[in-house]
Amino acid sequence: MSSPFSWDPQRYLAFADERGRPFGELVGRIRAEAPRTVVDLGCGAGNLTVLLAQRWPGAKVVGVDSSPDMVDAAPRDAGVEFVVGDLSDWSAPMGAVDVLVSNAALQWVPDHLGLLPGLVEAVSPGGWLAFQVPGNFDEPSHTLRRDLAAEQPYAEHTAGVVDHGAHDAATYLRALRDLGCEVDAWETTYLHVLHGPDPVFTWVSGTGARPTLQALPTPLRADFEEEFKKLLREAYPARRGAVVMPFRRVFVVARTPASR
Repeated sequence: MSSPFSWDPQRYLAFADERGRPFGELVGRIRAEAPRTVVDLGCGAGNLTVLLAQRWPGAKVVGVDSSPDMVDAAPRDAGVEFVVGDLSDWSAPMGAVDVLVSNAALQWVPDHLGLLPGLVEAVSPGGWLAFQVPGNFDEPSHTLRRDLAAEQPYAEHTAGVVDHGAHDAATYLRALRDLGCEVDAWETTYLHVLHGPDPVFTWVSGTGARPTLQALPTPLRADFEEEFKKLLREAYPARRGAVVMPFRRVFVVARTPASR
């Protein structure tokens, strides 16, 4: 499923450190020693994919993302191959990948549980599938946007926007155990301390709110942004010069069956 909206790598990287911490904690639980092929599905601007090449310098590391803008922004001197590809229909020969990572990307694919059998098949026997997805869709950063987008005059433009979502850790654990994997699944809520003007809006406008914003014509988009910023300021008040934004994330690290 190619993205119906465009990405802005610069806006996405505005909080690169905060977005990168879950990636490091996910990859830190992968116990692969000397994988031959490592793939990062939904690699974005590639700033985190390069860490995979550093972790496993002997591996062929490939970053895949559906956004040409993101792929164009990826570093070219880091020993990583970056390609444009769609997560929703990505495939590889059976057992072709030793470590398959997807960081904050599966939530963009509706019914992505249906992708798991194919992803497991792409991983070599005894290899690793690891992914992380946001679990904060009931937080004001999402609910306020959805509620505002459902009001007029915005609703006629945003009604067809597909919202994204994810499951809890237990759901992913069951699905992957049913596929014969050994699974480590957990959840963590980060408390991000953000600075700058309207930092929560800056964060969500680079990710979850982007489809809604781009569905609106320019004059309406400006009005929507102002209303949305006001609501976010009320929901996430600044204290001592900073805003605290709770962010729950769901992590899964699975080892595929040793034989098939």
